[in-house]
Amino acid sequence: MADNSATTPPSIDGNVLVAKSLSHLGVTHMFGVVGIPVTSLASRAMALGIRFIAFHNEQSAGYAASAYGYLTGKPGILLTVSGPGCVHGLAGLSNAWANTWPMVMISGSCDQRDVGRGDFQELDQIEAVKAFSKLSEKAKDVREIPNCVSRVLDRAVSGRPGGCYLDIPTDVLRQKISESEADKLVDEIVKSLKQEPIRESLRSEIESAVSLLRKAERPLIVFGKGAAYSRAEDELKKLVEITGIPFLPTPMGKGLLPDTHELSATAARSLAIGKCDVALVVGARLNWLLHFGESPKWDKDVKFILVDVSEEEIQLRKPHLGIVGDARTVIGLLNKEIKDDPFCLGKSNSWVESISKKAKENGEKMEAQLAKDVVPFNFLTPMRIIRDAILAVEGPSPVVVSEGANTMDVGRSVLVQKEPRTRLDAGTWGTMGVGLGYCIAAAVASPDRLVVAVEGDSGFGFSAMEVETLVRYNLPVVIIVFNNGGVYGGDRRGPEEISGPHKEDPAPTSFVPNAGYHKLIEAFGGKGYIVETPDELKSSLAESFAARKPAVVNVIIDPFAGAESGRLQHKN
Repeated sequence: MADNSATTPPSIDGNVLVAKSLSHLGVTHMFGVVGIPVTSLASRAMALGIRFIAFHNEQSAGYAASAYGYLTGKPGILLTVSGPGCVHGLAGLSNAWANTWPMVMISGSCDQRDVGRGDFQELDQIEAVKAFSKLSEKAKDVREIPNCVSRVLDRAVSGRPGGCYLDIPTDVLRQKISESEADKLVDEIVKSLKQEPIRESLRSEIESAVSLLRKAERPLIVFGKGAAYSRAEDELKKLVEITGIPFLPTPMGKGLLPDTHELSATAARSLAIGKCDVALVVGARLNWLLHFGESPKWDKDVKFILVDVSEEEIQLRKPHLGIVGDARTVIGLLNKEIKDDPFCLGKSNSWVESISKKAKENGEKMEAQLAKDVVPFNFLTPMRIIRDAILAVEGPSPVVVSEGANTMDVGRSVLVQKEPRTRLDAGTWGTMGVGLGYCIAAAVASPDRLVVAVEGDSGFGFSAMEVETLVRYNLPVVIIVFNNGGVYGGDRRGPEEISGPHKEDPAPTSFVPNAGYHKLIEAFGGKGYIVETPDELKSSLAESFAARKPAVVNVIIDPFAGAESGRLQHKN
């Protein structure tokens, strides 16, 4: 029998071609859950140098991919199986949509010949993702893979960032082509993303914005995670310092300028937004987080200058002046315009003085509360100890992941951010369950930083099994669980609510009291701590922070210390 192996060119299948395309386009990390039909795809990606982080649940993997996109500016990649895997992955894709972070979900799907016949995990996945995807592509032939990959990666970061979707049927993953043809297809990938040119009309808008700020009696600069995504921290620092205008970050804008900056209005938030007459809002939407820009929280006559990468957002909000553009670019142009005719409010300006005075008063009140060691723990005592431990970390500031109701609300006021993109929380959607995914994303995106999660026990419970993932990859993540026995706390029902045939059941808000969350990570070889006193908490944080190994610190909280919370409660 003749040996034809010498004349048969080497071939590769769709799995390898997807991996080659991703690698060629600069993808370095993927998150996901493998199974039929994508297990080989994950293995092939790893063989080509892409780090694949395998999760227990697609929801957590999706949250990780979305946060990775925010932290790196590159699309986070989520890989799922078909049907239910794709549906679970929608949690991450929708999170990317809500927060405007770049992400691509790649899902396997059923064989194209069996569509409509009830195939294994069959679902019209293109239709399922429609509400949350900027662009959805389906590779119907192996040769379409490279350009499909390119298009979804490009669209995820173009304009307003967001999620995109790539569907790859089982038969396409199994199709084979010659290796030489595959390499040629990858080399010829059409790169559609181009740098957006700066519009000429921007000049008049920049001049108008500077004029409004210059003439304002009580100007305010507000910036959000869009400015953080844009890497606008240097430009914002320059703008604040050359103009002397007070600033207010949204929760995930914290750290673009240090919380300790003398012009920070965070501790005087109500005064700042209630009395300002011109507000420059950069990379932040006038949604519920900023009270929709409406009175009574804001002055009814305030003039908004809204800087956003999305023209649709500006049309929706109808500000006094809208500037469509990248935050860093626009702030740079504002600085250049001001440089030619500088102005600065100065520390003795009455507006600056009033903000500084109020911030100092509120800060002193908060510190007086924090100074007390309350045992059994309330939320403030352990939060102060955690704050001080984080600030004592040498080198790059830790990334803080904050999730929960009371835990996140209190942490936002107490924890101090000094560097950009070092705070991740429930975000625009107020999503619970993001914590462990965000921790893993931060650990792989910023391997030089410690990651510290400050979680409510309810928030932790959504994704607690991912502590095994932390241990498996030996990630430098310390999870601090505020354990108050339930959602908002233990049983908060009044006598009139405890009735009916199931009155002996636990309250809808109740968990098992004093649950041993720390034992969960110990089951996988991580380090667990249970603490009930200030000294125990200080010791556990010192040890776990120094070790930079996966750990869970189970902090027992008075179950009646918290309150029901669903929106930000600002009392300053």
